[in-house]
Amino acid sequence: MKRALISVSDKTGVVEFAKSLVGLGFEIISTGGTKKALEDSAVPVIGIEEVTGFPEMLDGRVKTLHPAIHGGLLARRDDAAHMQAIADHDIAKIDLVCVNLYPFQETIAKPGVKLGEAIENIDIGGPSMLRSAAKNYAAVTVVVDSTDYAPVLAELGDHGAVTFETNQRLAAKVFRHTAAYDALIAGYLTEIVGEEFPEKLTLTYNKKQDLRYGENPHQEAAFYTEPLGTQNSISEAKQLHGKELSYNNIRDTDAALRIASEFTEPVAVAVKHMNPCGVGVGETSEEAYLKAYEADETSIFGGIVAINREVDAATATHMSQIFLEIIIAPSFSEEAFAILAQKKNIRLLTVPFAGPVNAVEKTSVIGGLLLQDGDAVAEDVATYEVVTDAQPTESEWKALVAQWKIVKHVKSNAIVVGNASQTLGIGAGQMNRIGSALIALNQAGDKAQGAVLASDAFFPMDDTVEAAAKAGIKAIIQPGGSIKDKDSIAMANKYGIAMVLTHVRHFKH
Repeated sequence: MKRALISVSDKTGVVEFAKSLVGLGFEIISTGGTKKALEDSAVPVIGIEEVTGFPEMLDGRVKTLHPAIHGGLLARRDDAAHMQAIADHDIAKIDLVCVNLYPFQETIAKPGVKLGEAIENIDIGGPSMLRSAAKNYAAVTVVVDSTDYAPVLAELGDHGAVTFETNQRLAAKVFRHTAAYDALIAGYLTEIVGEEFPEKLTLTYNKKQDLRYGENPHQEAAFYTEPLGTQNSISEAKQLHGKELSYNNIRDTDAALRIASEFTEPVAVAVKHMNPCGVGVGETSEEAYLKAYEADETSIFGGIVAINREVDAATATHMSQIFLEIIIAPSFSEEAFAILAQKKNIRLLTVPFAGPVNAVEKTSVIGGLLLQDGDAVAEDVATYEVVTDAQPTESEWKALVAQWKIVKHVKSNAIVVGNASQTLGIGAGQMNRIGSALIALNQAGDKAQGAVLASDAFFPMDDTVEAAAKAGIKAIIQPGGSIKDKDSIAMANKYGIAMVLTHVRHFKH
C-alpha cells in the first residue's frame, strides 16, 4: 500500500484530497491539527508518533524530524543499498507528501506582531519534509499548493501514478516555495537587526499577473509584487474598469503616484513615458485636473492621470473629453464612474493615497542589482538659502516649493517651469542642463513671464540662468554646489532674479 504524509496549516480542500487518496489505495500519515481534521471527517489516519515510535515534543517543534520520516522520503527506489537500508531499519516508503507551512507571512503582516510570535511561526519540519520529498521527486510526489490537488488526483486515477514530468514540475515549485519562505524570514530578521545592505540579499516576489508584453510587443513580461504589499503603490491598486494593464502602464502609473504622493492639497498628475507632462494643484479635484490639462494639452492625450481626491462627476466629464489610458484615484463617485466607464478602453484604478512611501529602490543591471534608499529626504524650507539680492515673494516661495516637489520626479537633467498651481514647461532627460531648460522654457512660452524655475541639480554654467531671465523667470530653486555657483548667482543678480539653494540634489536616472 502506498503512503501519503499530510500536514498542512492551510486546510483548504485537504479533507477531500485525503479521502480521494484513500479511495486510490493510500495510507495517510498525519500530525497535530491536520490529523484531527481528517479524523473528524472519518478519514483513517496513522499518527506520526506511530511511524517514528517517538512522541511529539517541545510544543510540537520536534515531530517529523526523524529517520523514519526522512528515510522513507529520501531513499532512492532504484538503489538496492538504499532499499536494503530502510528495510533493515523497518522504514516504510512515503510516496506522496502534502505539506504547507506555518503562516509566517500572515503573522508578520499583523500590526504590532511580537518577535516571539513571529519566531514560533518559523516552520522547521515542514520545509525539511518538502525538501526531502522534492529532492527525491523521481519517486515521490510533493504537493505544496492546494491548486495541485486536482491534477495530481487525476493522474493517479488515470494512470495509477503521477508522471515524472509532473513530479519534476511540483518539485521545482516546492523549492521556489521554500526559498520564498526563507527569504521572508531572512528579510524580517535582517530588518530587526538593522542590516540595511547585507552581504547576501534574498528577495521574493509573488506573480500578480502575466502581461501581454513588455516595453515592446516582442518582449515577454510579468508583474510581480512584494508579499507583504506596499501601500500607496500600483501593486496594491484595484482595477475597477478597462482592459488589463500593460508593462508601460504599470511603470507610468507608478511614476504618477510618486508625484501625487508629494502633495496634501488636491493635485492631478499627468504622466507620459515616466515623466510628468502636467501637474495641477487646486481647491478641488476638478480645478486640479484642469490645471494639469492646461499645462500641456497636447502631451496629456493618451496619458496616465493620478489624482489624490475622489473623482467627481464634474471632473469625470472633463476627463471623458479626451483619450486617457488610466485614471487612478482614491475613489470615483457613482456618477463619475458611470461617465468614465462608457469609454471601454480607459482603465479606472483605485488606491489609498497615504503620502510618500520611503521604499528601497531596486534597479536591475545586466548581471546585478542596485539598491538605494528612496529619495524621500525630509527637507525643511527653513534650511534653504537665498543667495541673491532679490528675495522671493510669498507667491514665488509657494511656486518654488511646489515645483521643487515635482522636479525630483523628472528624469535628469531636469528643469521644471511653473507657478504655485501648475507646471508650465518640463525639460527632461537631456544630456546637458541648458538643453532641458530650453525645452521647458520653450514649452512655457509667454507663460514663463513671472514664473519660477526648478533644477534638480546645480548649474555647471550661468547659461541656464541667463536663458531663464530672458524668458521672464522671476525666481529659481536649485541645489547649488557647482564650482561656478558664483557665476550663476551673479547672472541672477544681473537680471534681478531671486535664487534659492536647497543644498539637496535630486538626480533621477
